[in-house]
Amino acid sequence: MRALVLQHIAVEHPGVFRDYLAGDDIPWDAVELDEGEPIPNLDGYDLLFAMGGPMDVWEEAAHPWLVTEKAAIREWVIADRPFLGFCLGHQLLADAMSGSVGPAAESEVGIKDVELTGAGLTDPLFTGVPQLLPCMQWHSAAVLELPRDAVVLARSAVCPIQAFRVGEAAYGLQFHIEVTNATAGEWGCVPAYAESLEATMGAGALGRLESDMAAALPAFNRSARRIYDNFMSIIKLR
Repeated sequence: MRALVLQHIAVEHPGVFRDYLAGDDIPWDAVELDEGEPIPNLDGYDLLFAMGGPMDVWEEAAHPWLVTEKAAIREWVIADRPFLGFCLGHQLLADAMSGSVGPAAESEVGIKDVELTGAGLTDPLFTGVPQLLPCMQWHSAAVLELPRDAVVLARSAVCPIQAFRVGEAAYGLQFHIEVTNATAGEWGCVPAYAESLEATMGAGALGRLESDMAAALPAFNRSARRIYDNFMSIIKLR
């Protein structure tokens, strides 16, 4: 098994999932799309991850590689191959499969809970995960309309589509559970992220977020491990 990771900024990588992949002896290749790296032939890979980033899915004029990336995701998912997208990766999955993405009604930044829907409670990706799932949020765009035949798996008070599935093995998660103890500091150095953080949580928000993250990290890691294991079980059963 080999994984391909689509990255849109160097600090948004698979996080703690890197440890899990290493533990399973699964090699993975990262493509830094924002730095002009091309997407390789997909035939050499068994699973595809798409990470977050500061750009929006509709900014194709500023980031022309988004067009190629969406086409690659569409090709992959239509072939019913395993996909897991986080934040921007979640939105790209929706857009690539003819859903719609736009500015969120309200930005979500900080430690939040998402709630699994009835479908989420029975979906194999969330087996053993609490119905109220603590996570980190850092987004101001959202999936507004699902792709055809997609299923909503999680929601929050201000974002009704926090997770969804297309087909049997393609998943998007608006939220972050892949984070590490370095994530808040790394992301807080990105100007667009720092701006949204302070606009949402006020001056000095980064220090408070780092403290909150340190306290929440054990719960995040438990959920990340469970979701990773569940995703691998889905792949192995195919």
